[in-house]
Amino acid sequence: QVQLVESGGDLVQAGGSLRLSCAASGRNSAINVMGWYRQAPGKQRELVATITRGGSTNYADSVKGRFTISRDNAKNMVYLQMNSLKPEDTAVYYCNADARAFYSSVYRSYWGRGTQVTVSS
Repeated sequence: QVQLVESGGDLVQAGGSLRLSCAASGRNSAINVMGWYRQAPGKQRELVATITRGGSTNYADSVKGRFTISRDNAKNMVYLQMNSLKPEDTAVYYCNADARAFYSSVYRSYWGRGTQVTVSS
């Protein structure tokens, strides 16, 4: 079982920056892909960015060039650097990880509780 805890959400002005962090914990577990998703009021949860254990990244078109996802495998941490923030970036941001127990070949998806990011104009 893997637990994810996000931090770093805040209220910022448009054009500002924030860095979100996600700490993963899970003994005897292997974590593969990690990512960030967000959900704005009245909208479905959407993918923001993902990163594989090897460092390959994928971004939503709406955040390309502004957001950067990174991870530290040794620390089981994933980060999201958000620059040039816009009011439309306002949402609850969730950390996600796909992981399996060492004795299993089945990967399961885990979610954090989310952290609020609010961008004012």
